Amino acid sequence: MNFLSHFYFDRDTEDSHQVIGMVLPDLLKNANKKWSIRPEKHATEYQDQALKNLYRGWQRHISVDKHFHCSEFFIFHTQTMRTAMAPFLETSPARPSFVAHIALELMLDSLLLTEKSLSTSPFYTHLIKADKDVLANFLLINNLSDTVIFFSFLEEFIDARYLNTYSNPKEIVYALHRICMRVWDNPFNETQKLQLTSMLIDYQERLKEDFMQIFNEIEERLAREGDF
Repeated sequence: MNFLSHFYFDRDTEDSHQVIGMVLPDLLKNANKKWSIRPEKHATEYQDQALKNLYRGWQRHISVDKHFHCSEFFIFHTQTMRTAMAPFLETSPARPSFVAHIALELMLDSLLLTEKSLSTSPFYTHLIKADKDVLANFLLINNLSDTVIFFSFLEEFIDARYLNTYSNPKEIVYALHRICMRVWDNPFNETQKLQLTSMLIDYQERLKEDFMQIFNEIEERLAREGDF
């Protein structure tokens, strides 16, 4: 799931460290795709409550993604979109399965904004309020010492507030193209962008009817799991 979809599950929490922990795996991946940390290996080192809350958010992120990627909802919609887009991506270096996966996640963020009135403002407020010394300490505990690069990215991420653009379905292909460019050079030509835009706008319209089922399903699973 993408940023706002993860935030949905912590939308009512007042703890900013848990919120930033919930999206930290994706923030790190966006800051540097080569970074990989294993916070569970250092669980005993998170001594103060802020560090524990941040780690709890990280664990919730992993759990949400696990439930999402194993769900019938994810499998059905990614396979359906992959089949639909494969013919016009034949000349693209981008894999239709990857494109469908990312497109679904972006559309869910968009629908939360347009259909559930989930605002990005509290999300960004939490990112701003989280104690950067605590976050830096968490990264250092996990042997990620190049925190200057990360915090530079985080500041840019907050200032840009590009998640607001997801309220416009036409912007999804722009975001999709940017993400694919991290993996492939020139993933889509102009014709393919137009074809993807038309297909995804239509698909998102159809998703409006049942997209909340996956959020309700995961929320129930998290409740059954209890506190981490």
